[in-house]
Amino acid sequence: MFTLSDFDFNLPPELIAQTALPERSASRLLEVDTSASPARLSDRRFAELPECLAPGDLLVFNDTKVLKARFFGQKASGGKIEVLIERLTGARTALAQIRASKSPAPGTALTLADAFDVTVGERVEPFYTLHFPDDCLTLIERYGRLPLPPYIEHDPDAADETRYQTVFAQNPGAVAAPTAGLHFDEAVLARLEARGVERATLTLHVGAGTFQPVRVENIAEHKMHSEWYQLPQTLVDKIAATRARGGRVVAVGTTSMRALEAAARDAEAAGRPLAATSAETDIFITPGYRFRVVDRLVTNFHLPKSTLLMLVSAFAGMEPIREAYRHAIEQRYRFFSYGDAMLLTRAEP
Repeated sequence: MFTLSDFDFNLPPELIAQTALPERSASRLLEVDTSASPARLSDRRFAELPECLAPGDLLVFNDTKVLKARFFGQKASGGKIEVLIERLTGARTALAQIRASKSPAPGTALTLADAFDVTVGERVEPFYTLHFPDDCLTLIERYGRLPLPPYIEHDPDAADETRYQTVFAQNPGAVAAPTAGLHFDEAVLARLEARGVERATLTLHVGAGTFQPVRVENIAEHKMHSEWYQLPQTLVDKIAATRARGGRVVAVGTTSMRALEAAARDAEAAGRPLAATSAETDIFITPGYRFRVVDRLVTNFHLPKSTLLMLVSAFAGMEPIREAYRHAIEQRYRFFSYGDAMLLTRAEP
């Protein structure tokens, strides 16, 4: 049985990337090949990713788009509040986290960004329902602030509004970026296409719970946040074609991984093949999980004691991940959302 302490490590604070590099694909890429024993580590540049993949492989991207989901405002009493939109639930309704000196009661009016009022509705733990006076998405994009992760210490600026968004973002709804996708630029995508690597997309709207710490030592007691995802039929067809030709399915990011594996697990439980679906998932992938779809994973370096570190440890193996993180720290890789990337191969059971 694994405990929270099994996923801890000491990270020098200066390795937490605070800004994006001038060029997306200029980041570093640590390739972790678990087909060797011990795992073989190769230091690369992200621009070399196409050479690490084979013609006929399939890259699966998450095309979610980050909302300007953070607001500062006040109650009618003048008390200061901070609101973080978690997800849109209708044209004029959303779920949100609210930080205030006192929890607002249903019916309370809140002024956001000195621009408009929302009304607090029913509590949907741990969130509040907010009723907007007009179209949510329009007001959020016009008056909200980009919700940079808590470990990035500067206020978002114009550069962040471009760089904390993937070049293939299409479907608004996330409050955090699928950060493995931030490394891809048009040049890398063109070289992947020229090499014969296929592309497909799914949508998973990343929630604020992605930064939720694990607070229990027995990780089996941790409850994951739920996120909405959608797998289109085009993706399902491409996965089947990839399998048929002997190619590998490569998830770009842990969000793509969670959507693919959740859909495959649920399909298997229902006794049916993988199919197009739209659903909620709170899948929690820890060591011992049996992977059904993903063969390789492009991902960033994750926080100590995080569910994402548990996921990559399940995928590539505990010891290969520990060794990879030791190597990354020794070689001064950049960590977290604006940091460098890894290319992992699934460990054999």
